Amino acid sequence: MRICVFLSAADLDDRYTRPAREFAELLGKGGHTLVWGGSDVGLMKVVADGVQRAGGRLCGVSVDFLAAKARPGADEMVIARDLAERKRLLLEKADAVVIMVGGTGTLDEATEILELKKHGHTDKPVVLLNSAGFYDGLKEQFRRMDTEGFLPRPLTDLVFFAEEPVGALAYLEESQGVA
Repeated sequence: MRICVFLSAADLDDRYTRPAREFAELLGKGGHTLVWGGSDVGLMKVVADGVQRAGGRLCGVSVDFLAAKARPGADEMVIARDLAERKRLLLEKADAVVIMVGGTGTLDEATEILELKKHGHTDKPVVLLNSAGFYDGLKEQFRRMDTEGFLPRPLTDLVFFAEEPVGALAYLEESQGVA
């Protein structure tokens, strides 16, 4: 599987890097390809390092203004002209999406894939990996949107919430018939 991971490029503490490293190892050992923002810094580097060490492949999609931070030695690296093209390419190149901890860029990417899924423009499985409870508030907000009728499809059709990396990958493999 080609798994797109939306996540931060910031240097973060162990409560976030540990699950990211664990997911990366599972992804690589499973023979999957990481599709990610292409950066060789912060949490993006942690995940790319882990996937590569465990035998997985790397497909990066960077953007012009961040090209200097692109990871050398990726199996594939594309440089998009802007963020909109980057998001489009990330989604095109992936079979599934995992949303890890991140800032506004990660949230933008996450809501875009959920919006596309909500309107039936993609059926790719989406997992929100809630490391250290980072997305507890967002999870609650999504549930409220669902309960109060803001979503035309059930929340469970849009996203799977995983508390641990092993559950995230198991869901993706099962949904794609890989397991």
